[in-house]
Amino acid sequence: MADPIPTPVTAPISIHAIGHVRSSRAEAIDDAWDGIESRIVLDPAVLGPDAAFGLDGFSHVEVVFHFDRASPSDVNTGARHPRGRTDWPKVGILAQRGKDRPNRIGVTVCRLLSVDGLSLAVRGLDAIDGTPVLDIKPVMKGFLPRGEIVEPAWAAELMRDYW
Repeated sequence: MADPIPTPVTAPISIHAIGHVRSSRAEAIDDAWDGIESRIVLDPAVLGPDAAFGLDGFSHVEVVFHFDRASPSDVNTGARHPRGRTDWPKVGILAQRGKDRPNRIGVTVCRLLSVDGLSLAVRGLDAIDGTPVLDIKPVMKGFLPRGEIVEPAWAAELMRDYW
């Protein structure tokens, strides 16, 4: 049996941004993200000047960010129709990737175009201008899913024009 959880699940966790997104897209629009080139400007007050050293050897990065402009009053902790489409099934918030989730955290794999010190150029990051970046990790084949990826038909339809 595992050890008991040391703190209550609802105890606050302190996380600080390591940088911010700079993008031409200032509003959260649901589709056509693949053509968007953005810059992630990392904060030298948080990271050392060589924090991104070697990252340019990877084609893709996984960016963890905060949906800071998603209203806390819109957070959903239950089930809903994705994008409000009643022709799609009602599914729990953990079965979708919408911004109105309990901690308003987003995760996206995007193409890394270049690294210039603490400035990363990326394509396909579905985060708007000014979005706080919480972490960046290189995409490594060894961490990709093993085996077949399965998803319901509505999810494939939702993503049809996303990228």
